[in-house]
Amino acid sequence: METRSSCPYCGVGCGVIIEHDAMQVTGVRGDTDHPANFGRLCTKGGTLHLTMTPQVMAQRLMHPQLRREKLALRERVSWDAALDHAAEKFARAIREHGPDSVAFYISGQLLTEDYYVFNKLAKGLIGTNNVDTNSRLCMSSAVAGYKATLGADAPPCSYEDIDHADCLLIAGSNTAWAHPVLFRRIEDARAANPQMKLIVVDPRRTDTAEAADLHLAILPGTDIALYNAMLHVLLWEDRVDLDYIRAHTEGFDALKTLVRDYTPAMAADICGVKAEDIGTAARWFGQAPAALSLYCQGLNQSSHGTDNNAAIIHLHLATGKLGKPGCGPFSLTGQPNAMGGREVGGLA
Repeated sequence: METRSSCPYCGVGCGVIIEHDAMQVTGVRGDTDHPANFGRLCTKGGTLHLTMTPQVMAQRLMHPQLRREKLALRERVSWDAALDHAAEKFARAIREHGPDSVAFYISGQLLTEDYYVFNKLAKGLIGTNNVDTNSRLCMSSAVAGYKATLGADAPPCSYEDIDHADCLLIAGSNTAWAHPVLFRRIEDARAANPQMKLIVVDPRRTDTAEAADLHLAILPGTDIALYNAMLHVLLWEDRVDLDYIRAHTEGFDALKTLVRDYTPAMAADICGVKAEDIGTAARWFGQAPAALSLYCQGLNQSSHGTDNNAAIIHLHLATGKLGKPGCGPFSLTGQPNAMGGREVGGLA
């Protein structure tokens, strides 16, 4: 027998086909019809079935257990008894302390429909906004960055854009390790388009950086200076799309004033990289018919993570590289449905 599902590990969300009989899982393979991976799996996805061997299953909790008193041992109870006990405890807290005395913290591995049910329970029945997902710890900077620059938390890209990009900017992500199946797609796109430029911004020399045409090993925390300097080059070398700016943006003059002093020389001192490399990155980005940026926790996990995200999105807005094939700012998630949780209210 076979059942279609999704790999729960990284943010790619690969489709998997689970092979099983009536008693146990016997194997797993990639789903060739799934648009995220087209049958490919990394080591993590390819060994999913090993988490369901008889030896592992023997160590797992198969039935509800309840500790009726603090010092008592846990005892097996029925599902009805367990659910009734949990519901009674929630109801008592709500009755005595109000609906905001309870909260739900859920992962980025649930289906969108599951998130929806959690929200109906919390917001519709209980009346609390206290529903949060891993997106809060993982990528709330990306959420705020999208809302501040584009007006909504809605990444304007898809994996398919990788196939159409002429310049790919990867920032704060070791994609080769953290999103390996996605990196295989990048390798395929580069093989199909040898002229594609790959720029990697990362203080570390990762496997992803090793594959780059240009690796900007900036000092940690200097991302904003780098992207402002790239925007400076684009502006003062007339590599921006003024028609797009006039039609689709606000506040351009203020941004231009802000980045006026961010010359490549100034940013080079701040970032610890060569001024000419900053100029090269900006020109590759500006000259490319289609430019796509991919970024992850290296950009998000910062005291100025929202500004990091905004600075990279400004490059797309200034050049009009948004809303067309191969273009846009693409925040990679840490878990496969972190975006789905955000779409149905999974951020308190």
